[in-house]
Amino acid sequence: MRFPPRITRIGALVAFTSALLIGGTTVVPANAAATAVGSICYSKLPSQAYDTLDLIASGGPFPYSQDGVVFQNREGVLPSQSTGYYHEYTVITPGSSTRGAKRIVTGKKTQEDYYTSDHYVTFKLINFGC
Repeated sequence: MRFPPRITRIGALVAFTSALLIGGTTVVPANAAATAVGSICYSKLPSQAYDTLDLIASGGPFPYSQDGVVFQNREGVLPSQSTGYYHEYTVITPGSSTRGAKRIVTGKKTQEDYYTSDHYVTFKLINFGC
């Protein structure tokens, strides 16, 4: 059974906090980041994400100067990779005066594209086959 990413991370936080309060130890699984990544069908993405994916495929031009920069994965939600592996791109949020919270983060592997609607709190691997 797969749990939603937020529940998985909250459960890990509760276990860690409990261990600290009780004085015990806790072990965080090596694949904890990977379990915090869900998946989403390409057809379920917002239309603006399609526009961003099309721009990525064609090499731009992109609407924001930050598009295409290296994504550091500081949150540790995506699988751990070397610096420069991931790049981020803005998914325009209609009505927002800023870049908003939606992004596509790409990996170096073919069609390894992640969507986040909550500014890197959770990610969903885009499944292009459904």
